[in-house]
Amino acid sequence: MNLQNTDLHLITVKLAELRPTQITVGYREVSAKRAHWNTLGRKGRAAVIDSHWFPAVLGPKSRYYVVDHHHLGRAWLEESVESVRVTVLKDLSWLEPTLFWRMMEHNQWVHPFDAAGERCEFDQLPKQLLGLADDPYRSLAGELRTAGGYAKDTTPFSEFLWADYLRRKVSETRLRKDFDAALADALSHAHDPEARYLPGWSGVVPPVTAAAPGKDGKAGKVKKG
Repeated sequence: MNLQNTDLHLITVKLAELRPTQITVGYREVSAKRAHWNTLGRKGRAAVIDSHWFPAVLGPKSRYYVVDHHHLGRAWLEESVESVRVTVLKDLSWLEPTLFWRMMEHNQWVHPFDAAGERCEFDQLPKQLLGLADDPYRSLAGELRTAGGYAKDTTPFSEFLWADYLRRKVSETRLRKDFDAALADALSHAHDPEARYLPGWSGVVPPVTAAAPGKDGKAGKVKKG
């Protein structure tokens, strides 16, 4: 979501005041963004901040709820970045909380699921980006895409959908002890037909075998390949 800011109405907001719309991130990805930040000089950092804007929804009590760049925001907070550019997608500040969250969910602007993939209440969302918990399967899903396991997709929270799929395929013990081995396991399952419902899946759809006609000319039993 990096766009030139010439035609956008951008405002400057304290990074610590931004409200997350998800519960978890992948700390491995956060660490990678921190490492990249530390390769930049003063001018490079200023340019990066200027070119990365945080899309947000203005909610009750005039709070900004970011709907993207959670990993980047957390990384920058850990690197003591104070302010960022924000663009407001929608002003829902006049709604009472129940209707606000209903609209957030309707627009797929919120993902209230914890590190075990379990649905949570909206009031369990962290109040700051620093409160985001680690989901190692979200890290695995991100690395899987980078490794060519699936294609980049615009579906909201697509990496979390892949994370939930990988929870059933890769053991958490293996993931925490040997990430590279876990990634190899994930790659071995990424193109399975079972995963074809996922955004960016790039496997091969299994062929449907035509039914052989019966004696009366009607379709008979399906022939197995």
